[in-house]
Amino acid sequence: MRIRVLYHDHCFDGAASAAFFSRFTRERFYNGAEYLYTGMAHKASQLFEDALFDSDENAIVDFKYSSNDRLSWWFDHHQSAFLSPEDAADYERKKHGRRYYFDPDYRSCTEFIRHIARTRYGYEAPDLDELVHWAGIIDGAVYESAEEAVAMRAPAMKLTLVIEAVKGSELVQKIIRLMQRQRLEEILANPEVAHEFAPLYERHLRSIEVIRREGDCRDGVIFFDVADHELEGYNKFIPYSLFPEATYSVSVSLASFRTKISVGSNPWAPKPPVKNLATIYERYGGGGHPRVGAISFERDQVAEARKVAQEILAELRS
Repeated sequence: MRIRVLYHDHCFDGAASAAFFSRFTRERFYNGAEYLYTGMAHKASQLFEDALFDSDENAIVDFKYSSNDRLSWWFDHHQSAFLSPEDAADYERKKHGRRYYFDPDYRSCTEFIRHIARTRYGYEAPDLDELVHWAGIIDGAVYESAEEAVAMRAPAMKLTLVIEAVKGSELVQKIIRLMQRQRLEEILANPEVAHEFAPLYERHLRSIEVIRREGDCRDGVIFFDVADHELEGYNKFIPYSLFPEATYSVSVSLASFRTKISVGSNPWAPKPPVKNLATIYERYGGGGHPRVGAISFERDQVAEARKVAQEILAELRS
């Protein structure tokens, strides 16, 4: 038997969700099954193709909903979980007859999956409590300060750097498999993971200086454009450590497969955020949470992304 798990790629909560889901369903439903993983990224083009749902059971965790009839399981906690009103209507029609679970009030999808596994299926995995704990901290940005988030002292934070910044999905999927049985400190000590961490940490330190140089904070909003720099997967708390007076941030960056506008709010802002940012980036086809999210463009649409970023910046600064 084959189980396909589509997960939010290059995201700690996405990897942890895939790991907890796999452990839960293997031990509760699919003992002996082969688990296959596909990392999903928010792109300007269509997200789901029929070929993705190629196994006996197909799951999506920590990512948008698909109306494909071969979808067996779905877990998500993002406000912008549906690509279209039609998808939302499809979910409403199917949710009582299928294993589809959605609750945007959860900090992390991993916490949500544990809750459903426990309350609906009587499943417990106490040895994964550390994984669930850190998924909630990292996805919920529950740090004492921006400096703590940027310093990356805890093994979970170091592992987050690798997951977010490593090229390709192969190592992330290895980490997903390790997360099902190993503590985070053990995973970080894995030779392949440790080998990737060292240069990525050096790049992290360089990215702080790039954002310091490119950043501009006015009227409580930080803006920086790093599309001309190699900064794919930078730590999203760097702007708030450099400009602690800010309430919001807007940035433009370039990845290997897209141009991205990131829109976020400072968890430690002197003037707490009041805007639901999801209502802004959903207007442009983006998604995420009320406090942080992104908008994706094709890789050659940097000019278009910069134009939209300026519109959002003007709105927030007003």
